[in-house]
Amino acid sequence: MRIAAFLAILLTAVAAQAQQPGRENFRAATAADLARVCSAGVSGVDPNHQLAFCHGVLAGAYGYFDTTVPAADRFVCLPNPSPSRAKIADGFVAWLKARPQYERDGAIDALFRYAAEAFPCKR
Repeated sequence: MRIAAFLAILLTAVAAQAQQPGRENFRAATAADLARVCSAGVSGVDPNHQLAFCHGVLAGAYGYFDTTVPAADRFVCLPNPSPSRAKIADGFVAWLKARPQYERDGAIDALFRYAAEAFPCKR
């Protein structure tokens, strides 16, 4: 019985691993990479996984910024209530489409360039 249970767990893990997209599908090195992922532009990948990755990048980048940059030094200030991650992702994609000169910039650099324009701090 223990062997059957172990085999069932092993087969489930193997099947789940086989369904995971490869690393090459979820690249976010450049702004263009991040925009492609955030706009559901990766073929052959479940859009839900793709958008979850995009939202994770957005939340992780902002979370790091929020915890490491003192409030007096911030150049991005989200309004209250904060916009949804989907709205921020859509805004970033549209922003980059209008500014193709930033496509080769680092993903996080471009994301914060967008955020500084969209959500500047009012001092």
